[in-house]
Amino acid sequence: MSAFEKAKEQLRREPRRWLVTGCAGFIGSNLIETLLRLDQRVVGLDDFSLGKPRNLELVRESVEPAQWARFEMIEGSIASDETCERACAGAELVLHQAAIGSVPRSIDEPLASHEANLTGFLTILERARRAGARRFVYASSSAVYGDSPELPKREEAIGRPLSPYAVTKRGNELYAQAAASVHGFESIGLRYFNVFGPRQDPSGAYAAVIPRWVAALIRRETVYINGTGETSRDFCYVANAVQANVLAAVATDPDATNRVYNVAVNERASLNQLFELLRSRLGASDPAVAAAKPVHRDFRPGDVLHSLADTSLAREKLGYAPSHTLEQGLDEALDWYRTHLN
Repeated sequence: MSAFEKAKEQLRREPRRWLVTGCAGFIGSNLIETLLRLDQRVVGLDDFSLGKPRNLELVRESVEPAQWARFEMIEGSIASDETCERACAGAELVLHQAAIGSVPRSIDEPLASHEANLTGFLTILERARRAGARRFVYASSSAVYGDSPELPKREEAIGRPLSPYAVTKRGNELYAQAAASVHGFESIGLRYFNVFGPRQDPSGAYAAVIPRWVAALIRRETVYINGTGETSRDFCYVANAVQANVLAAVATDPDATNRVYNVAVNERASLNQLFELLRSRLGASDPAVAAAKPVHRDFRPGDVLHSLADTSLAREKLGYAPSHTLEQGLDEALDWYRTHLN
């Protein structure tokens, strides 16, 4: 039995009280669905600035009524001390996902990114500590590796940040380290690498590449590739991110806490390869998509050229074992997009 299966069995036997911030977002709603299926009691916090009420409605439709009854929704900002105090009351385990998670948006709106990603982070971190939470698990990002050319990316080898977003995520890690040093408050940071999957928003100027391209292909619109297309990423299906969060929350090894971990697959694909994977799958039933060709444009400021994660630390300390490769994740995610974008 895998570490993740063991963790789920443990939670079924011993339900906990959880707080998930950013609960109406893409990753947050997937976390809530998993926890409710495990009969956990979950409080969700979201201000719906980026999260979608429809995501929570989809969760409600996917779980049993008795499981949904264990969910409590609090609408409000993580930058509000009063809201965070209310949300953290009674929480044993906190999964902090709320953020403005976009490199280009942080370049366009650095103050908004600071408010949500740093002020909000410190507010919820401090309120969770004061409320007596056992563990604080938070979303960091591969963006903290910045201009480090090393591949694969190892947790201890970071470079200079290339965007305000990267600065905020590195700041999260430093605040968490300080809380551990000063207060002994346990936390674990998860450096996500290009997470994708169901409920990821394909719309808007700051949409992630996979849902944006899928939506464009389904709607027979132009797909744009920034740069030559040889830029590469370690694409990570959302089920892998959910697994990492649960394992981090219930880890019992003291040496596993107060660390950051890469959450990815340890495989990379170029943007050109990603386009071919999407075109071949979607084009199997649509000749127009099969004939689609991308349009290349300028490389985007703040982006890194290549990204590949070394996941050995998460495997060793948390028992993390990705359940989905890029191709397996696409096969599941595309079914969802076909249904919800048509």
